[in-house]
Amino acid sequence: MTTVVGRLSRLRSDPAALARALAAMLLGIGALHFAAPEPFDEIVPEEIPGDPRTLTYLSGVAEIGLGTALLAPRTRRAAGYLSALLFIAVYPANLNMVRLWWDRPLPYKIVALARLPFQFPMIWAALRVARGS
Repeated sequence: MTTVVGRLSRLRSDPAALARALAAMLLGIGALHFAAPEPFDEIVPEEIPGDPRTLTYLSGVAEIGLGTALLAPRTRRAAGYLSALLFIAVYPANLNMVRLWWDRPLPYKIVALARLPFQFPMIWAALRVARGS
C-alpha cells in the first residue's frame, strides 16, 4: 500500500512522471480504438455528425499522437493542453454510454456511471503536465 501512495505522491509532484503515466494510458487506449473499435463505435452519440467508426479511428489517432507527444519534453506542454481538450471532447461519449446502458443490469450501470468522474482527474493531470512543462 505504501508503494501505491508513494507513486501517487510522486505523480502529483513530478510532471514528467505524470506525463509518462498519461502517455501510457493514451497510447494503450488509442491502440484499443484500432484493435477493438466496436465498443467505441457504440458510444458515439447519434447527435454527433459523422460515421462512428471514422470518429473512433480519429480519436484513436489523436490519443496515440498525444501519448507520443507527451513523452517528448519539447512537445509535452502543448500535448498536455491538447490532451485536456481531448478528454473534454470525448466526455459526451461517456455520457451517452450512461444513456445507452441505463436499461442494462446494475453492474453495467455502475460501470457507465463510474466512468464519468474519472474524466476530471484526467483533465487535471493533463493540465498539470502542461503547466509544469
